[in-house]
Amino acid sequence: MIATFKSIYLSNRLFIIIAFISMLFLVSNWFFALYGVAWLLIYLLIVFLLLDFIMLYQKDGFKVSRILPEKFSNSDLNDVIIKLNNIYQFKTHISIIDELPFQFQKRNFLIELQLNGKLQKTINYEVIPVERGQYEFGKLNCFVASPIRLLKRKYTFNEHQKVKVYPSFIQMKKFNFLAIDSKYSHFGLKKIRRIGHTMEFEQIKEYVTGDDLRTINWNATAKKSNLMVNQYQDEKMQSVYSIIDTSRVMKMPFEELKLVDYAINSALAFSNIALKKGDKVGLIDFSNKINKWLPAKAKYTQLSPILENLYNIDSQFLDSDFGLLQTSIKRNIKQRSLLMLYTNFEHISSLERQIKYLQAIAKRHVLVVIFFENTELNKIINEPTNTISEIYNQTLARQFLTDKQLITKALQQKGIQTILTPPQKLTINTINKYLEIKSRGIL
Repeated sequence: MIATFKSIYLSNRLFIIIAFISMLFLVSNWFFALYGVAWLLIYLLIVFLLLDFIMLYQKDGFKVSRILPEKFSNSDLNDVIIKLNNIYQFKTHISIIDELPFQFQKRNFLIELQLNGKLQKTINYEVIPVERGQYEFGKLNCFVASPIRLLKRKYTFNEHQKVKVYPSFIQMKKFNFLAIDSKYSHFGLKKIRRIGHTMEFEQIKEYVTGDDLRTINWNATAKKSNLMVNQYQDEKMQSVYSIIDTSRVMKMPFEELKLVDYAINSALAFSNIALKKGDKVGLIDFSNKINKWLPAKAKYTQLSPILENLYNIDSQFLDSDFGLLQTSIKRNIKQRSLLMLYTNFEHISSLERQIKYLQAIAKRHVLVVIFFENTELNKIINEPTNTISEIYNQTLARQFLTDKQLITKALQQKGIQTILTPPQKLTINTINKYLEIKSRGIL
């Protein structure tokens, strides 16, 4: 974009020189010889000011552009690129002030650098968004000074650029890479031993060394007079749903990110893995009503509507209706499916109100209830106590942790799979549970 001339900005160096000359005039009342020196400095200052002005304003000698990616990844480091082009013949001193979106709450942004004449340079800085939605960048302000550095010329570029912040697709790509490469298991992905047969019949073939003797087809062997075996293939195209509770219990913040955002990031990464494994993937968002229902499909293009739907999800100050969820699942999901339910229970009493609905869902499907550890409570428990108030707080913290363990046991006793996880480990634990269920043939 073409730079626009706004006004002349005076540098700190100029104010220091003016203050020094003023002091000379004051001192000249006692030392008259300094009076002439002060006037000489004034003449020199005027000459250098004119020279500085001519150097800066004889032409538009500086161009800058801000390059934003097509979209930002929520809760991840995202690069913003700035390209500088110094058209001046001389070295310039540059101060860059970028008007960042209000969501970042950063008002002290400043980059200072020097750039030789007739030279281009690319720099970048990183931002971490913690909310999904549309972010708007304001003006890119550049203050350019010549080697004299008495004046600064202001250039303005790239007004009002917008970028959308989507669920963490960077995290999705990261865990997709780890899941398909076993050598990265030390990052947290577990290698699960396959138990039993989660297979469907494919064909009958002749026996070769290494085939499982349990798959011998004796009828076909008698007819062919050769040892024949049944060949199976892994069951695919199983339906897998991410169900996200967007009620008030998911508005709790953790490290600047709400629990619902952790669930959204995890659902995206998990859905990508399930699609890679050949399963059908769907999405449900509910609170006091069913907000979004994306039927399960196996096409990899399904990831795009999942991403768009996750982008628009937000938690609300409402109570979740698990009865409505159970009725909707019974009506709309006919095939036995894997349901990954992201929610949160803080007290055993809150689970007791919903357990009958969860149990009804688990009778027809494989239900995994995913809820969160409050890791802040561990800090309270481990702190030394000196007052009655601190002892009381520590007792309450222990009670909350005990309730989480009771909730886990209550769900497991009803035949419901559970994941109790710290928010930062949600994605890896969810993927591990999915791989375990697939390997054990539970679905």
